[in-house]
Amino acid sequence: MINGAEESGVPGSTEKSEESGSDDGEIGASESDEEHDSRTNVESITSRSTFSSHLEYKLSQGEVDNLFRRKWNYKWEVPALRAPNCKWRGTGDCFLKDTGMSETCDLKPRLYKHWVDVYKGSGSTDFQSSEQRFFFSICNSYRDVLHHNKKPFYLKGQEDSSILDAYVLHTLNHVLRTRDLISKNDAKVADAQGKGGILNGYGFLDHGFTRPKVLILLPLASIAFRVVKRLIQLTPSKHKVNIEHMDRFTEEFGSGGVESEEDEEDVENSKRKKSSKPSDFQSLFGGNNNDHFMIGIKYMGRKIKLYADFYSSDIIVASPLGLITKIGAAEVEKEKDIDYLSSIEVLIIDHADVILMQNWSHVNTVVEQLNRLPVKQHGTDIMRIRPWYLDGQAQFYRQTIILGSHLNPDINSLFNRHCLNYEGKVKLVCLYKGVLPKVLIPVRQIYERFDADSIAYVDDARFQYFCKKVFPKIKDSIQGGIMLFISSYFEFVRLRNFLKSQEASFCLLGEYTKQSDISRARIWFFQGQRKIMLYTERAHFYHRYKIRAIQKLIIYSLPERKEFYPEIVNMLEGSQNMSCTVLFSRFDQFRLERIVGSASAKRMITSEKGVFVFC
Repeated sequence: MINGAEESGVPGSTEKSEESGSDDGEIGASESDEEHDSRTNVESITSRSTFSSHLEYKLSQGEVDNLFRRKWNYKWEVPALRAPNCKWRGTGDCFLKDTGMSETCDLKPRLYKHWVDVYKGSGSTDFQSSEQRFFFSICNSYRDVLHHNKKPFYLKGQEDSSILDAYVLHTLNHVLRTRDLISKNDAKVADAQGKGGILNGYGFLDHGFTRPKVLILLPLASIAFRVVKRLIQLTPSKHKVNIEHMDRFTEEFGSGGVESEEDEEDVENSKRKKSSKPSDFQSLFGGNNNDHFMIGIKYMGRKIKLYADFYSSDIIVASPLGLITKIGAAEVEKEKDIDYLSSIEVLIIDHADVILMQNWSHVNTVVEQLNRLPVKQHGTDIMRIRPWYLDGQAQFYRQTIILGSHLNPDINSLFNRHCLNYEGKVKLVCLYKGVLPKVLIPVRQIYERFDADSIAYVDDARFQYFCKKVFPKIKDSIQGGIMLFISSYFEFVRLRNFLKSQEASFCLLGEYTKQSDISRARIWFFQGQRKIMLYTERAHFYHRYKIRAIQKLIIYSLPERKEFYPEIVNMLEGSQNMSCTVLFSRFDQFRLERIVGSASAKRMITSEKGVFVFC
């Protein structure tokens, strides 16, 4: 693996859209920070920022071949801050042993000063040892990052704000350095042309195919509103004298009529009083729940333009569904294209756990469309495009940062198979205590393990085990009150069809069930007119129903979200003959360890016994 940048004759990075001339001239030599004025020798790698070192490195064909093999060798571990059960693991050389970095954390000086002022203004004083500074150093390494144990804001997670600030600052640093470099080179080109000179050498190869450099994928408009607001707050005052279309953005992405944080808190508190839903549900879904959005953000010297044309934007903030719509339209209509995704250098996927509850396949599709050769030229100066763009190697320079509250095979697969950054990888590894103590009722939870030859056959093996071992016990039950909790919609459909074929008495409560049918199903189940209810994790995620009259709970597949397990089991409260059965296999390790704890999960997967009981 390649651990960092070495001296190569390929300096400079960035690109320029057809609009970059007059708008970006304000970030030229007279406006840039002192660090750029002193950087005259492009071959002095010790004075370069990680931004320059990363983008100026030249890959050999052998290194490209190694990256395509997707063999990642994690060599080092460093304890995570304020998380004794977690460690950061990485490939290549360890860069976290000394997080002192430069005096300005490798940020543009003005951006660093503003960051410190904002941090101290919040009442915090331990900046040098803060979590956001530590995580910024990880982002600034330009390696691919997987953080899957982030406690989100809707679960009162303070860490979420620190992580947000860190990746927002990394985004700003990347964008502002990009614009500075292009503006300086524009001035040099104009000066040389005025003198009749000819420019050559790699120093002026600073473009991509299109201007957008950062893509941030988020699940909901309310979260996008929070991220973009923080992006603006952390932007130094000199770059935000004017913010275009802020009113429109607040109206379309905000919760409507909420002007200040105090007002927002009052609205949130009143909603909680009126609703019986859990507080985390209200915090996540109390705002704008639109999951179909896309907005471009452009930095223009002293102003920020929201709703910029995508080809003239520096940052694109979108939901996976919003981008999928654009991709689909480009496939149908020849005059449309998505070339603005061709030069993305930093991809951030935040709240990946919420996106999992939407449709993760959209994320895979979006990532597969990144860094492809464009269909059109889009006014780019071809003579200034970086060589690795022209060689089709842009994916090896793209940094991907994935953030969420838990890990699952889909996220893991994306990180291992589609994130091929030559710098290497950093990921969090955690030991879990489990959530069994949050089960507040005295119920025996019986875990039954079934065997599966491979992950490709695990769904079939689970279904066969249910049909042969579990269903015969409940088929002729007179008692009723049997709930089948199912994680995936495909399993839901399969069980529905099976119960139909067996002429069983059942009702449905899934994510696509109509509200009128849901109300009817809950009444039937409560009154005993239907003996079995099928309930999906997504339905619980979006509605958080409290189902009554459950006597026997069968967890067909463990929930992805560990907090749902005690919520579902605690619904047995008040039952006379309560029981709980859980099906699992060795391929459910991610989910199992979050619920029963890492130590118990390892024992349950490797033990010769197949049945385990928790009380």
